[in-house]
Amino acid sequence: MHIRDWPADERPREKLLARGPGALSDAELLAIFLGSGLRGQDAVATARGLLASHGPLRRLLERGPRGLAELPGLGPARACRLAAALELGHRVLAADLERGEAMTDPAAAGRYFAQRLRSLAHEVFAVLFLDVRHRALAFEELFRGTIDGAEVHPREIVRRALAHNAAAVIVGHNHPSGSRDPSDADRAVTAQIRQALALVDIRLLDHFVVGDGPPVSLAARGWV
Repeated sequence: MHIRDWPADERPREKLLARGPGALSDAELLAIFLGSGLRGQDAVATARGLLASHGPLRRLLERGPRGLAELPGLGPARACRLAAALELGHRVLAADLERGEAMTDPAAAGRYFAQRLRSLAHEVFAVLFLDVRHRALAFEELFRGTIDGAEVHPREIVRRALAHNAAAVIVGHNHPSGSRDPSDADRAVTAQIRQALALVDIRLLDHFVVGDGPPVSLAARGWV
């Protein structure tokens, strides 16, 4: 049965319009991007097959546009649409931070770090540089490591903060294992970064640990 022959309240597009995108499953959201399925399949069945063979959704999208283009049912055009949608999400979150949402809504910064770092296969330590009104100036991935960790140099963070004329910074890193629990090393490097920045009158506002689920704020735990 073709999707157009389904009951109206079960069709992905109609369901999205009536109930919002949050009501759709991963397969239904992916099916909207596909538009149509492989020969003999509707778009939802093809999307379910992609998720079953190459998922879950996070792992599927980690492949990037070139990797996605190689999968059956996708191809270059659809892979580019998916990559573009992810980048739009990044830019929407970045726009919140450009308006100073890093302080009025600290969770906005956490969501931004999660969007930028969660899909990475190796540990990456990134820094968000902010002006005196806590608006985003720049976001940089400063340190990259193996799956076991990244070596962080507070002096380099200070150097880049001064180069951006930043008044404050927020740092974050991902745990490719999916764990969101801050390690003793995470707490120690946070203290080192805070102390190094304080010497040049720059504030460390937060340190986010990104894994599966919402990012963990070290500031919320009183460790910043």
